Formats: sequence, C-alpha cells, structure tokens
Amino acid sequence: MRRRMLFSTLVVTVIAVMLLGLPLGALTYKSIYDENVRGLQQEADIIAAEVDVQVRDDGEIDREQLDSAYPARHIEITLPGAEGPVDAGGWDFDPGAASPPPAMKATATSPSGVEVAVWRDTRRVQESIINAWLGIASLSLLAIGVAVGLAMLQARRLTLPLVDLAATAERLGSGVTTPWGHRYGIPEADRVAEVLDRSAERIAGLIATERHFATDASHQLRTPLTALSMRLEEIIAEADDPAVVREEGEAALTQTERLVETVESLLGRARKSQNPEVEPIAIDGVLEQFVAEWSPVFRADDRRLELTGETGLTAVTVPGDLAQILATLVENAYKHGAGTVTVRRVDGGSSVRIEVSDEGEGIPDHLSGRVFEREVTGGNGTGLGLALARHIAESEGARVELVQTRPTTFALFLPSRAGGLSQTGPF
Repeated sequence: MRRRMLFSTLVVTVIAVMLLGLPLGALTYKSIYDENVRGLQQEADIIAAEVDVQVRDDGEIDREQLDSAYPARHIEITLPGAEGPVDAGGWDFDPGAASPPPAMKATATSPSGVEVAVWRDTRRVQESIINAWLGIASLSLLAIGVAVGLAMLQARRLTLPLVDLAATAERLGSGVTTPWGHRYGIPEADRVAEVLDRSAERIAGLIATERHFATDASHQLRTPLTALSMRLEEIIAEADDPAVVREEGEAALTQTERLVETVESLLGRARKSQNPEVEPIAIDGVLEQFVAEWSPVFRADDRRLELTGETGLTAVTVPGDLAQILATLVENAYKHGAGTVTVRRVDGGSSVRIEVSDEGEGIPDHLSGRVFEREVTGGNGTGLGLALARHIAESEGARVELVQTRPTTFALFLPSRAGGLSQTGPF
C-alpha cells in the first residue's frame, strides 16, 4: 500500500509539474527574448539620435566613442547620400559571412535620414534563458521531492493504523480480549478500532459467561447428583423390598427431573435467553419435599435437618429456583456448620422469609462481609454457592442475606402475594 501511494503521488506530482513547468519555461523564453529585443531596439534608436547630432555638429561620425560605448555590439551606419555603411562598435561581426555567429538585429532611422543597424551576440541571451530554465527545473524537482516526502509521511500515517488494527484483530482471534484502546486521529481507523474494542468487550463477556456457567453448573449439579446417587444406593440396598424400590425409584426420577430443570435454568441465565417466570406458590410442599430429599444426607452423618415455622405461606417465586437456593444454603450449613440445621418459615407481611441456621461456630468476622463474593470461602469449598444463590434470587426479585453470624443464619426473602420487597429489605 505504501508503494502504491508513493507511486500515485509521484505520478500526480510529475504531471502537475509538467503542466505548470512547460508553459512557464516557454513563457520565460519568450519574456527574456522579447526583453532583449526591446533593449536592442532602444540602443539602435539612441545610436541613431547620437549619430544625427554628431553629423550635424561635426560633419562626421565619432567611431571611437561608439566603440567604447558599445563594446559588445556591431553597428552599421548609413548616411544619406553615402556610398556605403560605416562600421562601429566593439564586436567584430560580419553579417555577410558564410556562417555568422547567432545574433539578433535592430534598426532605426533618425529624422535626418541616418539609418542605423545594430547586432548583438545571442549567446548571453541563451545563457539567461538556460539559467531561468534551470531555476524552474530546480523548483520542479524540489516540489517533487517535497511531494514524495509528504506522501511518505502520509503513507506511514495511514498504513501504521492498518498494521496496528491487523495486530489487534490477530490478538482478538488468539483469545486476548483486553481492549487495545489505540486511537490514530483518523476517523475511519478510529471507528474500526472502536468496533474492535467493543467486540473484545463482548467476547470477554461471552467467555466470562461461559466460564461462569461451567463453574456454576458443576457446583449446582453436584448436589442433585449426590442425592440421586443416594437414592440409587437405597434401591440397591433394599432390592428385596419392591415397595421401597418403587418409592426410591420415584424419588430418583424426581431428582432426575430436577436435575434437568437445573441445567435448563443455568443455560437460560448463561445465555440470557429467558427470564424466570415467577408465580405465587404454596411453599410448604416445596420445603417438605426438599427436607425429605436432604434428610438422608444428614442422617448418614448423624445429624438432623428440621423444618419449622409458620405453615400455609404463599410466595412469588420459581419452584426450581427456590429448591436451588435452599440447596445451596443447606449444603453450606452441612459442610461448614455443625449440629442440627433448621429451616424456618416466617411471615413478614409483604414478604416470606425462609431462614437456614445451624449450630456451628459461626462465620469469622473477617469473612462476614464477603461471603457472597465469588471464590471467597472459609474452608475447603469452591466459594461459588452463595454468590450463585444470591444471583438466582435477585433475578426473580428475591434476596439472600446473612442475618446472623453466630450461629450462622442465612435468610431468603421472597415477595408474598400481598406485595413485593422494598429497596432496603424487610428487616
């Protein structure tokens, strides 16, 4: 591209210089030649007047005076009635020679009839014309050089952004999604750079979304898979009792359906292709089924999971999301807490509060303000559960808060049928 720009600029400049320089050279030639012809004609008129005075006063021509006054001229003076011309001037020139040197001629006639012819050598005129042409050629070459220099600067200014944009696109294609942020002062190149930066931001967002989906899915699917494994173990252990096998099989099928719902919910949030469709539901059935599914996990560890509080409450939520949030809170209490884990239902008027507490030592003070941040954990956990639970809750207008550190108590605030949550929370 640089070569093309330089070549095209050079061609345009040469054409422009020729269009201007050639007419200027011709005009200079004509101007210098005409000026010298006029000067020679003035000299002829002056000589004719001087000779007329000399003949009238002295009766003869002062040739010495003319020779000294016009050393580079050849003068022929013809007096009225004379047989031939009188030669004067300091230039030895023979107009009748076979090959005379180049000369220009001017003639004049005085009032008394004296005829004067003056010749001068044109070699100096030619030198003046050549010098003028050399000056024009020098200026033309200077103009071409300046044009080429400016073309090189402009080509560099235009091609360097393209090279940089190509490098940026290559970085983007190789997975480096940090916006480059370069601007070049060229509107078109700056627009391309802005588009690439926005594309980098979008790609970074997509990569982060997919990464979060992978980590969130692995975290959220682990619990249903654990419960499903326990149901299958119960089936194997009670294979001789058809009633138990049927009951555990139905529970395993329920866990499988919930697993599918969890996957669909995570995919929808990751791709932002759907919004949760909340509806008023009676939460007792959801909570009782949840406690029944998790109780074997606690019994296997000689612990208990209890459901207490008011019954008959209705909240606006998504049953699958409610189960996911409760699973995160209960699993957190199971892993990091101790003793009995209590799920308590409280009627808050405009909201329904579901509290999950345990009998452990509580959350350290230095972690109490950061428990909902991703990858923040006080033990061997992933640090994803509470952050994901809060995200799921907020997506449907609910809230998850840490209401007490000792013993640890998390609360899920759900809008009730009577009204929604306030901005500050129903505390």
